[in-house]
Amino acid sequence: MTRSPVPAPGRAARCALMASCGALTLHIAGCTGSLLQSKAAPPSVYMLSAQLEAPAAAEVAADLAVQKPHARAGLGSARIAVLYQDHRLDYYAAARWSGPLDEMVQDLAVQAFRSSARLRNVSADGSAFASGYWLEIEIADFQAEYAAAGGPGAAAPPTINVRLMARIGGAGDRRVVGSFDVGARRKAADNRLTAIIDAYQRAVDAALAELVADSVRTLAMNQNSTGPDLRPERLGTAPQGIPGR
Repeated sequence: MTRSPVPAPGRAARCALMASCGALTLHIAGCTGSLLQSKAAPPSVYMLSAQLEAPAAAEVAADLAVQKPHARAGLGSARIAVLYQDHRLDYYAAARWSGPLDEMVQDLAVQAFRSSARLRNVSADGSAFASGYWLEIEIADFQAEYAAAGGPGAAAPPTINVRLMARIGGAGDRRVVGSFDVGARRKAADNRLTAIIDAYQRAVDAALAELVADSVRTLAMNQNSTGPDLRPERLGTAPQGIPGR
């Protein structure tokens, strides 16, 4: 028995098959995209600035390098920390600082000293300028604290706790000439991020003002007891009568 050959699909049938396959591919891609791509809004990024008053004290002939601070465990990232009364540490989901906390606090400290301390020079520790003194900072507290019944979704606003532990010393011999613990607590006016960041700003300003005042007082006392830090080698030439190095 002779079989009749199966006729090949016509042009219209081939086009219909290709269209069906294309539609199926687009449908699969659409489903995959919805699973792998998050539709959550990106977090809001907040940047603080040092808002201190202009200095009124006399100038201190000293150069200060603010080293990168060390942050307590759990505080070192760009996430904004939340601490509960039962010692649980959490973070605001929809908010970030403008950078890692250690870098942000270093930048804030440099701003504060440059705007409100009459020192000869203030720089970050990465500066090529050879400074006579260094400032070490440990970030002990930098979080929003809620009472037991509170929380980001509750009505009671948090209290912002900012505490910095600092040491200041001479760059030549690494001798510590002063150490101090500064800080401030400021309650947010409302349990909204804008009010919480405002409370952070007020607490940071108060802590930095205390840090600058203690540091300048320490530097002035040390300068009076040891004499000004002239260090001619920083200028590249030595005065007459002193051989160059």
